[in-house]
Order: sequence, then structure tokens, then C-alpha cells
Amino acid sequence: MKLIIMFLCGFAASIYAFAQTNPPALSAIKEADLKKDLYELAAAKYKGRSAGTIDELKAAMWVADKYREIGLKPGGDDGTYFQFFNMWRNVLADRSTIAINNKSFQLWKDVAVATPANVAINAPLIYLGNAGFVDTTADVEGKVVVIEANNAGINMSVSLPTWRYHRYIYSKHGQQFVSKGAAAIVFISDETGELTWNDAVENYKLGSFDIEGGANENVITKVPVLWVHAAAKSALQQRGATLIANLVISKFSYPSVNIIGTVAGTDKNLQSGYLLYSGHTDAHGIRNNIKGDTIYYGADDNASVNVAMLANARAFVAKPGKRPVVFVVHGAEERGLLGSRYYVAHPTIPLNNIVAVLNGDMIGRNTNDSAAVLGVQPPHRTSMDLVKMVMQANNEGPKFNLDTLWDKPSHVEGWYFRSDHLPYARLGIPSIMYTTLLHADYHTPQDNAENINYPKLLKMAKWMYRTGWKVANAPKRLTREANFALER
Repeated sequence: MKLIIMFLCGFAASIYAFAQTNPPALSAIKEADLKKDLYELAAAKYKGRSAGTIDELKAAMWVADKYREIGLKPGGDDGTYFQFFNMWRNVLADRSTIAINNKSFQLWKDVAVATPANVAINAPLIYLGNAGFVDTTADVEGKVVVIEANNAGINMSVSLPTWRYHRYIYSKHGQQFVSKGAAAIVFISDETGELTWNDAVENYKLGSFDIEGGANENVITKVPVLWVHAAAKSALQQRGATLIANLVISKFSYPSVNIIGTVAGTDKNLQSGYLLYSGHTDAHGIRNNIKGDTIYYGADDNASVNVAMLANARAFVAKPGKRPVVFVVHGAEERGLLGSRYYVAHPTIPLNNIVAVLNGDMIGRNTNDSAAVLGVQPPHRTSMDLVKMVMQANNEGPKFNLDTLWDKPSHVEGWYFRSDHLPYARLGIPSIMYTTLLHADYHTPQDNAENINYPKLLKMAKWMYRTGWKVANAPKRLTREANFALER
């Protein structure tokens, strides 16, 4: 009998501990819901949800319908789930012309314009040779600087190297000549440049994007940066070679939208402090063919987070916390965090009333026992209280082995600065980002619903809910990091 009593007491204690560490609606988060929702959102019919297109808007309507089905209250403008905004696009016009030694170069095939400008140029070329040996003291005032690209010293062990290589080359070898009065910069592709040409051109064709008042709303550069194939080298080396170019920038406005839903809190004394969940709608639309497909479905990036937010919403609707909760799926993240930047400039709730931001970016791939959370180490840490809640939630639930390297300022990816928590964090609002890190299918058509690790996505969604439940029921607002300042 004594042993039975001891067993029952121990059993009761374990039940009590379970109840203490498991939020009340944890069972509302189901793998079947996550999988069903993700297959719908990352479907081919949305054509990759490119920002500013009808496909992104259609996907936004799908999210709003899910909000309504779940029971979220509208939190957008005019009693809707939507906060529409305009994104400005500056793109090189097709009527732009480029000629070297009076020979026309076909745009995007013979020459790529990496940095466009509204400018007419008729200037001599100055050939400075290989990038590894250029004469940085050369007089380049009013001339077109020509440099052979060289990948020496360029770190290609990064995500999307074919998207980044041209930019890295310019930063290392070309930018210095702009301040010295160069009229333009022309890079001759090396082997790496040729391998990266197609991906780079797809990005250049898109142009630059921004919201009203942003640095890219209007083109401000006057020095274009061009790339040509290696076969053009001899023409650029000729004595008396010239560049004649007429580059024209066209500016367009496109609609994007933030989708906002809310759940009321139960404690009337805590209604002025909001928990905010954050994700983003858009992916990369239709681009160049990779492995037989051209639709960049964005299943992990970032449909995985959006469906996890829907699962968290189901849990909070089933059992509300003491504080109100806001779910914001931002538009146009892939165009430069435009939706989150717009939201902090035009908040639907007072920014000072946001207690914490739980942002996610890619939470559905890689091994079942690993994950990462960014915003837990200085200088990225905005609140030690939030960090403790995130870590406790992990210990109580998924028990992931957490990567600590990606949150360091020294990490080559600098990913902390590339997701929607950043505009909030810059204001000192306690903010973190959940992720299961990058993979080989990142920003390719192979980031599709079939390749998601659904058991892991379930664990991530529950981790986010465990953290959110702690924030939503905290009796006091989370303390903010004193003298918080990011490294850039």
C-alpha cells in the first residue's frame, strides 16, 4: 500500500508538472492542419507569390480567409484583415541602349546592368586589368573603368552565391572608383561570373524596390555598373575604346498588403500590451528553370511560418491568454522587408504597446533535433526576459539543440538583418526570430510542399506557441535591453 501511495503521489506530481509546463490548447496545433494548409499556400496556382503581383494578393486573400475561419478578429484598416501599401519599383527600361566602340550590346544577353541609373554616357574606357592587380591610383575622372573580375578573396561559402557574387565583386573592386569620379564601371566576367550570369540577370531585371520615403524609392545613383561576357574583353582593351549608353529608369507602383488578425485577451488590466506573431507572404514567383521547374513555391520560405501562425491562432482562439495577440503576415519581405517596415511606420496598434514580436523565417527543414533562434545574443538581444521565455519553452517542449553561430555579428550570412523582426527590433521592441536554418533548396523551385519535414514543423509551431503563451500571460511587461544598439 505504501508503494502504491508513493506511486500515486509521484504520478500526481508529474501530472501537475505537465499541466504547469504545457499550455492549455497545445493539442489544437496539429500536424495534419499544418500539412493541409501548407500544400494549399505553396500550391502552383499562386505561382510563387511574388511581391506586388496578383499572385501575392491572391495568397493574402487565402490567409485572410483562414483568419476568418479560425475566428480571428480583423486587425487591419477599415474593419478588414488588410493593410494595403504601395511598393515602388525602379527598373531599367527596355529602350535603354548600350554600345561599345559603336557596336550595340544586347541588354541582358551581351551586357547586364547590375546598378542602373538615369544617365547618358559617352566616355572613354580605361582598362585597369585583373581585379587582383588593379592600379587604384589611376586617374578615372569622367572615364569608364573596366576591370576583369577575380574571385580571389571572395567568400562563396554563403547562401545564394550566384545571387551575391556580382555584388561582392563590386564592393571589393569597383566601389572605390565611384568616389574618384568614374562615369561607369564595367566588369568582365571571370569563370565564376559566367556561372552566376543567369541568376544575377534575373535579379537585375527586377530592379529595386522600396516603400514611400525609402532610399530606393527614387534612383539616386549616377554611376551605372555593367557586366559583360569574357568574349568582350578584346573590344574593351582597344586603344580609344568608348562606351555610349543611354540608360532610362522606369518607375512603377505595385500593391502589396499586410494581413492582420487579432485575439482579445482575458485580463482587462493587461489589454494595453500585445503579443505579435510575424511572418511573410511572398516568395520569388517564376524565375529561371532549375531541375525542370520555374515556380519558386516558397514552401519553407515562408509558408512554413504562415501555417505555424495559423496553428498558433487556432490555439489562442480555443484558449485566449491574458494579453491580446496580433498575427501579422507581412507582404513584400523578399523585396527588402517592405511590409514590416511599412507596418512600423503605420502601426494598427501603438508600437509602445507591443510587448514582444515572435517572428519566423523558414521553420520546416533539416534534422528533427536542431533549430536556431536569432535575437538571443548581444548585440541582437532586445530583452533577457524574452530570451528566458524562449529557452524555457524549448526545454519544456521540443528540446532542440540550438545553433548559436547564426546569431553572431561575425556570421557571414548576417541573417538577423534579413527578416521581418528587424524593423521592430530597431525600435527596441523585444523581438526574436525562429528558424531551422538554410538548405540546398533555398530560393529554388525545390522549396516545395513535398520537401517539408512536417513532424519538425509541428515541433517548431508548438515551440512558438509555448513561448507565446508565456508572453501573453506574463503579469508584467518584458524588460527591454538597456542601451540596445545593433552593430549596423
